[in-house]
Amino acid sequence: QVQLVESGGGLVQAGGSLRLSCAASGRTFANSAMGWFRQAPGKEREFVAGISRSGRTIDYGDSVKGRFTISRDNAKNTVYLQMNSLKPEDTAVYYCAASQRLYSGTVRGPGGYDYWGQGTQVTVSS
Repeated sequence: QVQLVESGGGLVQAGGSLRLSCAASGRTFANSAMGWFRQAPGKEREFVAGISRSGRTIDYGDSVKGRFTISRDNAKNTVYLQMNSLKPEDTAVYYCAASQRLYSGTVRGPGGYDYWGQGTQVTVSS
């Protein structure tokens, strides 16, 4: 069992930055591929970024590539999402997710993840 708690969301102006954190409980964090997703009202949950167990494989959704950076610190059981050059269309609830099925690599589909956090709101004003 993995429990995930996101933090770092808030209100920011367009062009600004935010750093999201996701703290994981339990001893299995290092054995979990991690992902960030987001969901805006009336829209489907969207893949934002994923990182493998080791951190060597990273993947980004097309809409955030070049602006967002995912990283992880296995010693702190935490995964981060640095978001730069934020746009109003980045406004959404951001979710952290853990997958214990992947031995290596990452996965974009929400169905590939076993555990989810409660989400943190990010609002970007124009």
